[in-house]
Amino acid sequence: MLNKFEIQGTRDTPEIIFNPGNNQFEIKGNSLPEDTNKFYIPILEWLDNYVLNPLEETKVICKLEYFNSSTAKVLYEIFFGFQKIHSAGKKVQIDWYYDAGDTFIEDKGTEYKSILDLPFNLIEK
Repeated sequence: MLNKFEIQGTRDTPEIIFNPGNNQFEIKGNSLPEDTNKFYIPILEWLDNYVLNPLEETKVICKLEYFNSSTAKVLYEIFFGFQKIHSAGKKVQIDWYYDAGDTFIEDKGTEYKSILDLPFNLIEK
């Protein structure tokens, strides 16, 4: 089993907790890093390894408040990694939280849900 991957959130970067030990996969906060690729490469590398030997069930919780367009592309890559797990016959669920009235986050969640082939729940907070 992979070790826990964790990044503390800042004003401009999200908190990331990917912990297979307790089936906790969370992304929350803002994502406006100066160098999106540099920030997300370690996360994508960790996820590539997780895809090779995932848990029987993976639940991902996204509580993003705001993110830029370059993050939107990387989020798709992250979700596509989880989709690979789902396609291999494992249970995967994405819970996408948004605040009532936050049409940006709600619309982005709706967009991801429409292009991904895995359980994707839109949940109003």
